[in-house]
Amino acid sequence: MALPRTSLHGFLAHTKSALRNAIDTRQKITLVIGNESADLDSMSCSILYAYVRSMSPPKNAFTPLYVPIINIPASDIALRPEYLAVLKHANIDPGHLTTLDDLPALSDAHSKLVPENTSWILVDHNALQGHLGSIYSERVAGVIDHHDDEGKVPKETGNEPRIIRKSGSCTSLVTNYCRPTWDMLSESALSSGAAHAQGDGMADDDAVVKGWDADAAQLGLASILIDTANLNDTSKTTEHDREAVGYLEAKMMLCARLSASFDRTKFYNEIDAAKRDIGSMKLQDILGKDYKQWDQDGLRLGVSSVVKNMEFLQKKAGDEAETPSAGEALLGSMARFSKERALDVYTVMTTSKSSEGQFQRELLLWAFTDGGAAAAKAFAHKSAEELGLEDWHESGGVGDARPSDGQWRRVWWQRQVQHSRKRVAPLLRGAMAETGH
Repeated sequence: MALPRTSLHGFLAHTKSALRNAIDTRQKITLVIGNESADLDSMSCSILYAYVRSMSPPKNAFTPLYVPIINIPASDIALRPEYLAVLKHANIDPGHLTTLDDLPALSDAHSKLVPENTSWILVDHNALQGHLGSIYSERVAGVIDHHDDEGKVPKETGNEPRIIRKSGSCTSLVTNYCRPTWDMLSESALSSGAAHAQGDGMADDDAVVKGWDADAAQLGLASILIDTANLNDTSKTTEHDREAVGYLEAKMMLCARLSASFDRTKFYNEIDAAKRDIGSMKLQDILGKDYKQWDQDGLRLGVSSVVKNMEFLQKKAGDEAETPSAGEALLGSMARFSKERALDVYTVMTTSKSSEGQFQRELLLWAFTDGGAAAAKAFAHKSAEELGLEDWHESGGVGDARPSDGQWRRVWWQRQVQHSRKRVAPLLRGAMAETGH
């Protein structure tokens, strides 16, 4: 049975409880999960898709309820200040988010959450990675994503979508896919008095339903604006993004509490400022905040995206280590981060603005093994022109310190700034595929 129309807050509280019950009673469950970096896009994708789908599931759905999973432990939510800023607008309690902590321990997964009792929908990625992938990858039943297709999702997905196409934000693709169903649900709720039936306590059912829509629309809008720089990044923004923003803003304008005061640029600036507010975080948390990992042909790659420059990272490392050798302190922290994850190749991609206000990128590439070094050198040789790699000769030791024997490291300015991790990671994986064993 489809879930009755409700608020995002009510939906998330219900799904968290339903997952716990499904695990305890060995029942079937459908899970919607974003990628392991768990950025704003992944978070909003999983919630929006599960929310709309649960209130109008396909006729032959694996289960009628779709549970959104945030692909991090609950403790990591505090490392994402942009979450807290957006959730406030969407009237969501962070405690109602379902995270990896709500799944059984991996040692118990085969007995408590039997793979055959699960169906997984991937959003903002198209290959289930890590320990979850090792257990549940054969249970992936659908995907909506904007990264390069890794060929892991079946070509035929039945009632679930298989959408992998270029877009600035994956939330745009989810929004546009769910749009007909969402509109139908809104119209039905308005005509049936759904809010009154749930005992909302407000006399104006119309206002309640439109408020529910506005909450969900703000959740989606925030991630699209962040991923496209308020639709101003021409290298990322597509027609999918513009269409989704128009649709979500129209939903918001139907809500009386927003229609007179909402300002898109002000909204974007608030979320963007929260995302960049990482000064109080520990360096290891900064490196892990927006981190992705892949295993490719016997090699392991990790990529951290950071919203500050190398100078910031060096100062942070030096302050934490209480040493003037800031570059060496940063390299030591990166080495520990990589060792904990058994990486062959580690990459740190930074974004910042120059003193003239120009957007800029830096790229640090560090190989720790012979196989990793071969892949790193192949990447540097083949991708230098496409990425506009230019030797980095700034202050601090991160660009000057010699790597240990058997290792290979370079730091560059990446002058072709339109290429984010969505492009750099496939280039790295391609080099690993060519040189791996």
